[in-house]
Amino acid sequence: MTSAVAQDDDKLYKIGEVCKLADVQPYVLRYWETEFPQLAPNKSGGGQRLYTRREIDTILRIKELLYREGFTIAGAKKKLEEDGGAPEARTTPPDILANVKSELRAILKLLE
Repeated sequence: MTSAVAQDDDKLYKIGEVCKLADVQPYVLRYWETEFPQLAPNKSGGGQRLYTRREIDTILRIKELLYREGFTIAGAKKKLEEDGGAPEARTTPPDILANVKSELRAILKLLE
C-alpha cells in the first residue's frame, strides 16, 4: 500500500462532504446512523460528525440497497449483515466506480 493510499484511507470527512458525495441530506445520514450499526462516525470536540472512507462506502451501499434495489430498511440491514457489513470485501461494479469518479471530479471542480 502506498502512503498516498494510506493517507486517503485515514482521512475523515465532515457530514457536509459526505452528503455531497452520497447525494443525500444530513437528516438522512443521521437517521441511517440510528438504523445501521455499521455507521458510527466519530465526533470532533465540537460535535461535528467525522466519517471514515469505510463508513462512506457503507453509506453508498445503503443508498444503493434502498434507492436502486428497493430494499426496506429492515431488508437492507439484513443484506448488509449477510454481506458481512464490509463494502471493501466485495467488488464494486465498474459502472458504479465510473459514476463515483465522475461525481468526485464534479465536486472537485466546485471546490476550485
